[in-house]
Amino acid sequence: MSIPVAGQKRLVIVGATGMVGGFALRYALDHPSVARVTAIGRRKLGISHPKLNEVLHRDFADCSAIAEALSNQHGAVFCLGTYTGAVSDKELRTITVDYTVEFARVLLDRSPNAAFSFLSGNGADPTGRSRMAFARYKGQAENALFAMAFPRFYIFRPAYIYPVEPRKEPNFSYRLLRAIYPAFRLIFPNLVIAADDLGRAMVDVTMRHGDAGGMVFENRDIRVMLASRDTAR
Repeated sequence: MSIPVAGQKRLVIVGATGMVGGFALRYALDHPSVARVTAIGRRKLGISHPKLNEVLHRDFADCSAIAEALSNQHGAVFCLGTYTGAVSDKELRTITVDYTVEFARVLLDRSPNAAFSFLSGNGADPTGRSRMAFARYKGQAENALFAMAFPRFYIFRPAYIYPVEPRKEPNFSYRLLRAIYPAFRLIFPNLVIAADDLGRAMVDVTMRHGDAGGMVFENRDIRVMLASRDTAR
């Protein structure tokens, strides 16, 4: 059993069965400043850890059932999402916008002082003018979250996220990017980021003090943040 130490944080991670959320979970469980990690998702994680509180929740259109689990939390890392083309346009919007806003609403009600980090994406368009559904819907979610009263709110907009661990790629574009990643990273370093690095960055930012208000981190900003952290070690 994990015994909390003064100053340790309680963290919620949504989407921990996914690529970025999975790395965020592993990092948070091993982090000495984290006392408890509540992982909320639709599928079992298949792991156990003294710091882990796993909550299964299948309908993110209504998060009232997990209100108790979201009480007295210090922060949340929200990585729930899907790939364009994997679902219908209607479902893409539901997952990207509606699920995000509903979760944030309940979290803010039960933990009004919590920090919130949202996994958005490169090209997210808050103006709603983009022809790309992914960009429009991520922009809509960002707008809705900015309108909420989170004391600390962070948007992460990574470009290509390198999977690090082998996986079945969702489409041809991802298979191609994985194949050319070594060269792509050298030529366009600010357009790529490793999934494990992104997960760690989201946890670190969510747990730290200060930075009141909302902040947007583009891919270049995330890389600078990681480089600064490694230099400080």
